[in-house]
Amino acid sequence: MHRDTDRHKLFSRRAAVLGGGKLLLMSALVGRMYYLQVVESERYKTLADDNRINYRLLAPPRGHIIDRFGRSMAINQKNHQVVLSFEGVKATDIRATLEALTAMIPLSDGATHRVLREMRRRRSFVPITLKENLNWEEVARIEVNAPDLPGVAIDVGQTRFYPHGPDVAHVLGYVAAVSGKEIDDDPLLELPGFRIGKSGIEKAHDLTLRGAGGASQVEVDAIGRVMRELERREGQAGAEISLTIDLELQKMVTRRLKNHSGAVVVMDAHNGDVLSMVSSPSFDPNAFNTGLSVQNWQELVSNPRAPLTNKAIAGQYPPGSTFKMVVALAALELGVVTTASQFFCSGSVKLGDAEFHCWKKHGHGTVDLSKGITQSCDVYFYEIARRLGIDQISAMARKLGFGQRLGLDLPGEQSGLMPTKSWKRKAVGSSWQQGETLIAGIGQGYVLATPLQLAVMTARLVNGGYAVVPHLIRSVTTLTETSTVIQEEISSIGIARRHLKAVSDAMANVVNGPTGTARKSRIQRSGFEMGGKTGTSQVRRISKAERDVGVRKNKELPWEQRDHSLFVGYAPLNAPRYVVAVVIEHGGDGSKTAAPMARDILYEAQVRNAARPGVAPKVSGFGDEPV
Repeated sequence: MHRDTDRHKLFSRRAAVLGGGKLLLMSALVGRMYYLQVVESERYKTLADDNRINYRLLAPPRGHIIDRFGRSMAINQKNHQVVLSFEGVKATDIRATLEALTAMIPLSDGATHRVLREMRRRRSFVPITLKENLNWEEVARIEVNAPDLPGVAIDVGQTRFYPHGPDVAHVLGYVAAVSGKEIDDDPLLELPGFRIGKSGIEKAHDLTLRGAGGASQVEVDAIGRVMRELERREGQAGAEISLTIDLELQKMVTRRLKNHSGAVVVMDAHNGDVLSMVSSPSFDPNAFNTGLSVQNWQELVSNPRAPLTNKAIAGQYPPGSTFKMVVALAALELGVVTTASQFFCSGSVKLGDAEFHCWKKHGHGTVDLSKGITQSCDVYFYEIARRLGIDQISAMARKLGFGQRLGLDLPGEQSGLMPTKSWKRKAVGSSWQQGETLIAGIGQGYVLATPLQLAVMTARLVNGGYAVVPHLIRSVTTLTETSTVIQEEISSIGIARRHLKAVSDAMANVVNGPTGTARKSRIQRSGFEMGGKTGTSQVRRISKAERDVGVRKNKELPWEQRDHSLFVGYAPLNAPRYVVAVVIEHGGDGSKTAAPMARDILYEAQVRNAARPGVAPKVSGFGDEPV
């Protein structure tokens, strides 16, 4: 009996322990269920929604670029592209998907490798672009097979389009896909197919043109196919930029420069509006959007005539005789010569053991300043350069825009080179020689200038001596306002008006005088006449032996050894408004190649009245005396 009582007590204790354990487990389970269903209900609701709702960042339309008359230069077009979202998709499935997709549309070599690499680099919710600019047949093929292509979708975006292609390539630049180094905190840069400016206005004003992104909330099914859009917030379109360029004049200049390598700049002498800027040869900026093959890229970068370089701002050339006005103004301002001072040109001048030749073998005879510019006598400018010294020449050149970046609204502008004694000591490690001053006096030697600088020099010569600065932007328009670029007051560069008139009168004689070097290129229509200055700059040293046997003509030399052809000009004569700088690489004599081109361009600018929407800015005063 005692033994049965002990067994009953033992059973009761075990039952109590088991019951307590069950109760504890039940309490924990209930507590956990309460925690999940009540306390964490919002969190898990969100997670569940995220399994069926996707949030997508929407790229804003890129701002248009128009010319001064409102004509389109850069616009947007629809772009159907196939993208792959790898969020929740296994790598093995992605490989199979890409294989299936390749059977439907041609993909680039190494697409699978690129996608797998991007999976490791990008955020999982950011899709990868597999191919752009799909045609309707390709779109339909993918849509029909969408259930068998997990993660694949058709996206309709926008692509940049340049209606006038090569005519405006160096001004506008182009857009292209974002590289890994360019990705920053802006999530737009990770969107499939998103483009940013890589050169020209597109690059200089990329943020202004880019705009702000929007967002879309869409419901998707189990395989990621979009069922419906739940919510959409449009982004803010990029601003519209109006340029100072006259598109029709730009196209005319492009045609005139065709088959030559070089650059042309046309500018308003009074307010700095760049009316045309052409660099030749050019390229098609649309190719960077539709896909540039490796072969085409190699052809562009290996072309010795550098089609990707904007030579108007990045080409640096010896200005040759177009620089002689700078030397003349320096000599007049410092009293080294007067307009009546005369020197005799026999065809050469000696300095120590060296002999410096004039372009005219037997010389020009007695030469004053007007004749020196009109007939481009080298000996005359050797003499006044020797009397001035390089530092004085350099100081005047800087007043006229040489040796410095002019701040145009484009990346890649070069400063050229205006040497001084101290510059040579630092850069070369030797002292300046007097013979180098003579060579600089005719725009050769170390002196280098861009076509833009030559245009600015000409503008400052003929606008009364004001430090006009070139620019390309007229206005920027957003959804809410238009911001017009207002020019600051233009100050005087401090050159006597009588000296400016003496030089500009000589430039008028270069074209219209009976002995001017550009007489054959004069504009004969009354009221449209132009003035200017020819230039022919050597790219190689002519040896004494060559001179003794007779220098070979440019056309007999290899292209890269021929002289550069230059011309700077202005029109009309009595009230200058338009200036032009023409540089033809290895084009030979400036009077034969560059001058006729400048004539046609200046005539066209006047006929078109290309600057008519422009408003001349306020100036801070006048020179020391009226013209």
